[in-house]
Amino acid sequence: MHPPHPPVARKGKLQQDAVNHSTAGEGEVVLQSAGAELAGLLTLPDPAAGLVVFAHGSGSSRFSRRNRYVASVLVEAGLATLLFDLLTAAEERIDELDRSLRFDIPLLSRRLIGAIDWVGRQPELNGLPIGLFGASTGAAAAIAAAAARPDPVGAVVSRGGRPDLAPEALPLVGSPTLFLVGAQDVEVLQLNRQAAAQLIAPHALQLVPGATHLFEEPGTLEQAAHLARDWFLQHLAVARP
Repeated sequence: MHPPHPPVARKGKLQQDAVNHSTAGEGEVVLQSAGAELAGLLTLPDPAAGLVVFAHGSGSSRFSRRNRYVASVLVEAGLATLLFDLLTAAEERIDELDRSLRFDIPLLSRRLIGAIDWVGRQPELNGLPIGLFGASTGAAAAIAAAAARPDPVGAVVSRGGRPDLAPEALPLVGSPTLFLVGAQDVEVLQLNRQAAAQLIAPHALQLVPGATHLFEEPGTLEQAAHLARDWFLQHLAVARP
C-alpha cells in the first residue's frame, strides 16, 4: 500500500523508494507556523511508528547534512521525519549578516511549536507520537516546545545542543529527554550537565567517545544517530495512542 501524499506538497506526488524493505514517501511541504511560511521536507514510511521533527542548529537549514543523515537512520527504523527551516528566506539573509536570529530562542521556539501544531492539523500525521530532535541552539527550541506541548511530544533528543539556553522551560519538560554530547566537547558537556540537573522528566546524558561539537570524527555521527533512534523507538512506542 502506498503512503498518503504529505499535505501541502510543493512538487507533486511523493517519490517512492525502498527503505529497509518498506515504502517511504518523501516530499517538500510548506508549514504555516507562527505567522510564517516555512519550507520543509517530510519523509513518511509506511507504516510509521512516530514522527520526529528536527530543529536545526546555528546557521543551518533543512538541508543540514548531519541532520539529514540522522533522519535517514530514523526512517530506516520506521520513523517519519520532518526537517524544516526555522527561518524564512528573508530572515536567513539577515542572520547571515549579523548571526542574531539563530540565537533568538523565543522565535525559534515559537516556530517549532507552530510546526507541532501544523502536524496535528494534517490527517496523514495526526495521531502519530512526536519526537523532537534538536541540534545546537535548536535543542533549546526543542526543550521549550516540549514544555509547551506536553501531550503530543513523547520524547526529545539533543545532539551537541544548548538546552541551557531555555532555562525556564527545563523544569517543565515532561518528555523523556536524551542529551548526546561529544566526549571532547568539554564546554558544551558542562552546560548539558547543568541543564540535565534541572530536568524532572526521565533523562539521560550520553557521551559519544572521540566526538567534538560537530560530530565530524569518523563514526561519531553514526553512533549519535543510532542512540537517537533507539531513544525515539523506546519512548514513542509508549506514547503512541
